[in-house]
Amino acid sequence: MNITVIGTGYVGLVTGACFSKKGNQVYCVDIDEEKIEGLKRGVIPIFEPDLERIVIESQKSGDLIFTTNLKEAVDDSNIIFIAVGTPMNDDGSANLDHVLEAARNIGRTISHESLVVVKSTVPVGTSHEIQRIINEISEIEVDIASNPEFLREGRAVEDFMNPDRIVIGAENDKVFETLKELYQPFTSNHEQFILMDVESSELTKYVANALLATWISFMNEIANICEVTGTNIQDIQRGIGSDMRIGHDYLNAGCGYGGSCLPKDVNALIKMANSNDMTRQSSPKLKRLIQIKRTFL
Repeated sequence: MNITVIGTGYVGLVTGACFSKKGNQVYCVDIDEEKIEGLKRGVIPIFEPDLERIVIESQKSGDLIFTTNLKEAVDDSNIIFIAVGTPMNDDGSANLDHVLEAARNIGRTISHESLVVVKSTVPVGTSHEIQRIINEISEIEVDIASNPEFLREGRAVEDFMNPDRIVIGAENDKVFETLKELYQPFTSNHEQFILMDVESSELTKYVANALLATWISFMNEIANICEVTGTNIQDIQRGIGSDMRIGHDYLNAGCGYGGSCLPKDVNALIKMANSNDMTRQSSPKLKRLIQIKRTFL
């Protein structure tokens, strides 16, 4: 397939490189000319095992193209991934400036029917807003899908090439089948595909990160109890991690959670839940979720 990936940050670069590794022709587009020129020379701005090798090999084979020319890329693609950053605003909400600008640029350049896939982490309703913006600017019909990423820092290529699940949010079978065909080389069975509506897919990413953050924060609280009671947190980790319902991951106590995603996504989820419209619709369980940060962080 011919693919455009808008954004060459952590998610966009890994996504583009891994798709090209499987024989797709991928355009990775960014407005940063210096960054694009560096990537053409094999200069990788992040460290991920195997990423540099894949980027260099895929460029040599012609399957991976770095460019600042969005029109050239979109004209030659039938699937467009939006993988730009959504940093945190001062009020904790997700900053969608880059996402919405990408939508406007797609609307200005698109020349044929295409599938737009949102890989950026965005609040519920954003994907349909992207579709609305494109349709306002262009007469070309576009389908929209949500396809969140679940990549771990330091294992991003491994996670992309061997995913434990692939979440796809869409509105029709045609989109589902297109993305299933695209991801088929990365899967061993159909059970790895989790299909749902667009809004549920958008929220899935936030819930996953909030749960991981809660888990880490909970173990930090248990570590404090261990200090007071003279008990051993490592022994407790082994004791509960052996439970198949829990597992050993994310049970290491420390100074707290960090990284580029968990802090901003927890705050964005709380901001969504506290928004006026959602507060009126909140169930008791959702209202309880709002207390995560106050309870554990």
